[in-house]
Amino acid sequence: MYLNATLLAQISVFIILALFTMKFVWPPIVKALDERAAKISEGLAEAERGRQSMALAAKHAAETMREGKEKATEVIVQAERRAERIIEQAKADARIEAEKVVAAAKAEIEQEEARMRESLRERVADLAVAGAEKILRREVDAKAHADLLAAIKLDL
Repeated sequence: MYLNATLLAQISVFIILALFTMKFVWPPIVKALDERAAKISEGLAEAERGRQSMALAAKHAAETMREGKEKATEVIVQAERRAERIIEQAKADARIEAEKVVAAAKAEIEQEEARMRESLRERVADLAVAGAEKILRREVDAKAHADLLAAIKLDL
């Protein structure tokens, strides 16, 4: 047996196979592994950028929310002030209108009072004329005059 020749043949085939593998098989595998490592590295870097971007967006959103709340508070305060001014204006207008109504009512009462006085004067004048007429038609008698005056008082 040619153990040495077989061993030499196997060693030479192994060396040729190793060289072939190192020349043709190993570079695509290493290239694929390098590409995969680069993709993973890019993915991790992109994830980190995304995290940073998300943190920045969260800060921006919080700032926007704070500004929105401030603006809303300012709008509410302005609305409350405007409501108070409107209420005060309405109260002032109501006072003025009430004063006008009271003045008109007083004027109407005074006019009605004047009409009533005039009417009463006319009535008293009519009664006086009627009383004088009755007195003149009857004979002059003190008792008749007293009765007539009592009757006139009842008519009033």
